Amino acid sequence: MVLGVLGDLIEDIVVTLGGPIQLASDTESRIVRRRGGSAANVAAAAASLGHRARFLGQVGDDAIGTALVAELAVAGVDTDAVRRGGSTGTIIVLVDEQGERSMLTDRRSCRDLDKPDPAWLDGITTLHVPLYGLDGGALAATARTLTSWAREQTIAVSIDASSTALVDALGGRTATRGLITELAPDVLFANDDEATALGIDNAELAPLTVVKRGAAAALVYRPGVATVEVPTAPLPALTDSTGAGDAFAAGFLTADWRMDPIGATDAGHRAAAALLTER
Repeated sequence: MVLGVLGDLIEDIVVTLGGPIQLASDTESRIVRRRGGSAANVAAAAASLGHRARFLGQVGDDAIGTALVAELAVAGVDTDAVRRGGSTGTIIVLVDEQGERSMLTDRRSCRDLDKPDPAWLDGITTLHVPLYGLDGGALAATARTLTSWAREQTIAVSIDASSTALVDALGGRTATRGLITELAPDVLFANDDEATALGIDNAELAPLTVVKRGAAAALVYRPGVATVEVPTAPLPALTDSTGAGDAFAAGFLTADWRMDPIGATDAGHRAAAALLTER
């Protein structure tokens, strides 16, 4: 089984605030640089679980891009399809005292991936596409093409709603729901806020919909089946939840989600917990 992931590989600069931001002055903080991008996070998490993963995307032709691709490869991810060009993007992640994140994004060359190659899908059994990949640029057309090719080859397609701000950027609830319907995913992921923004309370947008709710039980929607709540295991207080949703998707998609979506949801919880505990 090979999990293919299309989207961003980017530099995260995580700023954990020591208190409220002091406007026009100094705010004591802890600052960490690390590899980021929702798609890259999913691929790396899948590899850490002992599964084969292939990253599909573009990163800058610069020193930061070289380092990020090398780190992803060391993590066990197939990076042979990575394109290089332009400059590498950056996300500033502001983490407040409660662990809540706000992100300032500059995706740069991530959006520029064009001219998809059918060979990218060789051997892939599931193609995962964070909805960020549909937010403009050549990457949006590439994502549509690859999901279309995947359906023709009976490769499962997974979509993550990614961000409430992204729902607005894509034209709001109706437009984003229409886009998801066009992509025809087998699996749709959303967190609680994204589910509210999209009006998700059943399985109408995909045969299988999973709503992640942080420390609360995840909701699993399937047509004609009662909604199932899948609880999480207790964790210590978190200072940074960045990437937990991506790790959840990796755990879910590398489990037997077709036959046992409840067990796969539990596997997603375990993968997210492993990331947060290690961090």
